[in-house]
Amino acid sequence: MSVNRVILVGRFGKDPELKDIKSGQKVANFSLATDRQWKDKDGNREKTVTWHNMVAWGKTAELIAEYFHKGDQIYIEGRIDNRSYEDKDGNKRYVSEVVMESFQFVGGNAPKEEAPSGETPSERENKDEDDLPF
Repeated sequence: MSVNRVILVGRFGKDPELKDIKSGQKVANFSLATDRQWKDKDGNREKTVTWHNMVAWGKTAELIAEYFHKGDQIYIEGRIDNRSYEDKDGNKRYVSEVVMESFQFVGGNAPKEEAPSGETPSERENKDEDDLPF
C-alpha cells in the first residue's frame, strides 16, 4: 500500500497565473507559503517559511484564479507530483509540485453570495420549501 496525500493551509505568495494549454484545458500555477514556529533552547521564538509550488487544473484552476490573490489564505488537499523538463539551454530540470485535488476558503476571502431583491440565502431556501406540494 502507498499513500500520496498532502494537506496544506497557507498563504498565496503571488496571484495565480491562469493559462490555457494546447489541449484546451486550463491550468493555474502559484506559490503557497506555510510557516512553522517554535522556541529555541534559549526561549527565543524562531520561525521558518516553506514555499510550495502549486498547480490546479480545469474548473479548480478557474476558481483559484478568480477568487484568490497574493496574501489570501487557503486550505488545500492534493498530491505531490515530480516532473522534468528541458530549459531553454537544453538542460534537464526537475520540479516537485503539489497538484490540488480540493480546497476550502479560509478567513474572509470566500465569495459573497448575492441574493436577488435583497433576500438572504436562508430566506430564499425557506421560500423554496414553502412552494413544495407536500
